[in-house]
Amino acid sequence: MPIHLLWGDDEAARQRALDALVDKLVDPAWSAINLSRLDGSDLAQAAQALSEARTPPFGAGARLVLLQRSPFCQQCPAELGQQLEASLALIPPDCHLVLVQSAKPDGRLRTTKALQALVKSGQASERSFQLPAVWDGAGQLELVQRTASEMGLKLAPAAAEALAEAIGSDSARLASELEKLSLHADRGSAGAGRPITAEAVRALVGGVSTSSLAVGDALLAGRPADAIALVDALLAANEPALRIVAALSSQIRGWLWVALLDQAGQQDVNAIAKAAGIGNPKRIYVMRKQIRGQRPASFLRLLSQLLEVEAALKRGGAAADAFRDGFLLGDAGAW
Repeated sequence: MPIHLLWGDDEAARQRALDALVDKLVDPAWSAINLSRLDGSDLAQAAQALSEARTPPFGAGARLVLLQRSPFCQQCPAELGQQLEASLALIPPDCHLVLVQSAKPDGRLRTTKALQALVKSGQASERSFQLPAVWDGAGQLELVQRTASEMGLKLAPAAAEALAEAIGSDSARLASELEKLSLHADRGSAGAGRPITAEAVRALVGGVSTSSLAVGDALLAGRPADAIALVDALLAANEPALRIVAALSSQIRGWLWVALLDQAGQQDVNAIAKAAGIGNPKRIYVMRKQIRGQRPASFLRLLSQLLEVEAALKRGGAAADAFRDGFLLGDAGAW
């Protein structure tokens, strides 16, 4: 009874995995009969997926039942959960039930436990497709390397770093840019299979991935001019000015909490994350490296500057001027 559980917010990578599974298992000549695509947000279709997964395939190839937005591992109604548990042992070996969801499976549910027991016994498979956070540079680099590997492409180390910097966590754009870069590499003098270089990335991939967090990083490094350039890019991309202020304020308050608790001798990253309102305690390690050598007073001064920017915006001032005045005319020398 082959069952596949695919979850995570990286929709582009999930879709590539689904396409590969369909190509591998379903005979194109019989796909109209043996391939079903259903939507689990409709509980009737979720029940239909269980029924179809118990039906042997017709003709050549296997039957594949694809259930997007699967409810079985996320707020599953009791009756539907019982149907799943009753169906698991009845799925023929040449039928494949593919359950897809964006959120992590809820390990407290009986249905999740039943599926994960099958994963442990080798009767089912589970794959996660999670995008790295905007602050996770190492995770973004890993995303670039993994995507290139899945697409059968070779990347020079500097090219992977350049792509991570230019694209960040945008998985769909990453796949598109890699396809473009692969065509460029194949046309090169070395022919097919030529590694993608950093020079090709800089020439063909436009722009640098920009976020409010990058603005904060520039201020932290004492580069207000770079911070203003990043803000201008965000404003040009129609990012609301007050949203930039809110994100920066949250980022700086997090740094301030970590600095204060480190100064007080607190070493428990879980306690620091809870006090700072940070959901992922692993981020504390990154933040500690970022703020090494900085004093809490520096973060207070920057929060004061952001307050001035917010006041200027709410008085109706031009967004670009408000940020420029706040970052350049404020007490930026403390950075």
